[in-house]
Amino acid sequence: MRTAPTILHLDMDAFFASAEQASKPSLRGKAVVVGGLGPRGVVATASYEARVFGVNSAMPMAQARRLAPNAAYLVPRFGFYRSISEQVMGLLRALSPLVEPLSLDEAFVDLEAGGAACDAESARLTGERLRADIRAVTGLTGSVGLAASKMIAKIASERAKPDGLVLIEPGTERALLGPLSVRTLPGVGPATGDHLRRAGITTVDEIAEAGEDELVRLVGKAHGHGLYAMALAHDERPVVAERETKSVSVEDTYDVDIHDRVRVGLEVQRLADRCVRRLRAAGLSGRTIVLKVRRYDFSTLTRSETLRGPTDDPGVVREAAARLLDSVDTTGGVRLLGVGVSGLADYTQEDLFAQAAGEQADFLEEEHAEEERGEEHAAPVERRWPAGHDVHHAGFGHGWVQGSGLGRVTVRFERPEDSGPGRVRTFRTDDPELEPVEPLPVVARGPDVSTGELPALWARGSGDLSVEPLPVVGRGPGDLPAEPMPTPLES
Repeated sequence: MRTAPTILHLDMDAFFASAEQASKPSLRGKAVVVGGLGPRGVVATASYEARVFGVNSAMPMAQARRLAPNAAYLVPRFGFYRSISEQVMGLLRALSPLVEPLSLDEAFVDLEAGGAACDAESARLTGERLRADIRAVTGLTGSVGLAASKMIAKIASERAKPDGLVLIEPGTERALLGPLSVRTLPGVGPATGDHLRRAGITTVDEIAEAGEDELVRLVGKAHGHGLYAMALAHDERPVVAERETKSVSVEDTYDVDIHDRVRVGLEVQRLADRCVRRLRAAGLSGRTIVLKVRRYDFSTLTRSETLRGPTDDPGVVREAAARLLDSVDTTGGVRLLGVGVSGLADYTQEDLFAQAAGEQADFLEEEHAEEERGEEHAAPVERRWPAGHDVHHAGFGHGWVQGSGLGRVTVRFERPEDSGPGRVRTFRTDDPELEPVEPLPVVARGPDVSTGELPALWARGSGDLSVEPLPVVGRGPGDLPAEPMPTPLES
């Protein structure tokens, strides 16, 4: 293990919700919940103001609404979150060539590899400057953990939340871990945690006291050895700059169970096409086609078929997915469907299947025909306006959807740079002057991190903070609004 705390773990604070608060002045300091808003939707992220009421990630949205009825409930804008994530990852890569992203809002950085830190003092200074840079470039906050290993750095960032920095000095890890729950350790989920609890083991100290042989007996050889090592704070995992993509997949959860076998088949075909588009966008192909089906009783089935070579042909993937569906009984109803491709490669075997000849042309023709049929059917269908998404009105300018229903859509007109809440107006959903648009940047102008140029705030070794940090958005629980959020039809 290293002798200096030069592994940095960054975790953006309530990322999706904080991004929404930063882009919507009327939501700053208020309870915000982001996730699926349908009957079976779940919470993706809750702001700290919403967490005061007990709302947490992965909670059913219906339960969240009961706990925090006056919160703002928004549909995710993943493209917007991804653009902010790219800015943050650019800042991290300016520190070191060894950056290991774990998700859009979380990453490890090896500061020693980039010469950004060599001891506790330089590591702390680097972490503080990074937090200031993130605030200046994105308007958001992130929590930083610094330690000599990845496991301890991640635990440190959790203790730093929200908007803080915690450094764990090498040699103090055992004292930190000892009283913590076994669930703190990576790989200890609810099942393993319950199994250990039944054996009288609830803390990390008790794992160490039980001994390696007892852990192997309880949870198996591989898991037992790993758990014992982590309980002793032994974690030699390096920061890996490139994480290999193992699969590409798409899935949809349906608000109402699908019973019609024909529609199930059509949904699988549509998912297969979406999966291929994502596969091609990544410049990949794959050998194994996977079908996922979650039935009415929550039982989940997966079926797979491995081809003779990698492909990115939509016809081949659709045919394989259809064959896999034939082996699944869906008579009771289907609540979720997914199609994936694994066994990835960066090339295709174009002559893999003779029957695939001409499939691409057929696919494009059918897709075009589907678009034409969709246009025919779309005329009488009400336009959809997802809550939280950006719109522009010819007369009022830029805004975002507060809610819609009964042929009306309510919009709050405001921009990220506004100092206070914007005005609210209600329109018909088919208003020709209202149209969806791309999100505006939270910070209007900032450094181009894609060029590798460090932001003005970052002057390594100089200590010169030449740019005034922007106001922090969504730092903590704060005061809740005295009045509930306007209803979708409020004008």
